[in-house]
Amino acid sequence: MARLDFTQVYAEHFEFVWRFAAHRGVPEGALDDVVQETFLVVHRQLHGFLGRSTLRTWIAGITRNVLRTYLRKRGNQAVGDPLDDAAEVPSLEPMPLEALEQKSASELLDFILGKMTDTQREAFILCEVEGLSAAETADALGINENTMRTRLHDARKVFNTVAARLRAQQAWSLR
Repeated sequence: MARLDFTQVYAEHFEFVWRFAAHRGVPEGALDDVVQETFLVVHRQLHGFLGRSTLRTWIAGITRNVLRTYLRKRGNQAVGDPLDDAAEVPSLEPMPLEALEQKSASELLDFILGKMTDTQREAFILCEVEGLSAAETADALGINENTMRTRLHDARKVFNTVAARLRAQQAWSLR
């Protein structure tokens, strides 16, 4: 197997790791640290990647382990609001209406994900949000594929139930 270039691996998988950590409940102020820790592990172990799974699946497994360690530590709650110095830097961010819609959609997804168990959330994020196959997700989570499919099925039920309830509440409030 050809030697992998860490810089290329980092560039190709940074956004995936960031989203996975963000959707797993890591506070915004700690995302940099968690993503950095993930890529430190990837860098240390990249030479040992044997290609038994896809690189993305392998990185998802590492990310999951780093997240598990982070979320288990006491005191890993947000300490305060993020600094507001970003306003000084010109931004390529979307226009205010687009940003509001994106934020609302993201908050809605986070709300629904919060109704799932950790195991359901992991399966849902990797399959439905990140687009990994059932086999890749099972491999990344270190579980049997049938177990993963059960978790995903349960997660989809939670998602559909909560989404239906929210739609009904919205329809009722618009009456």
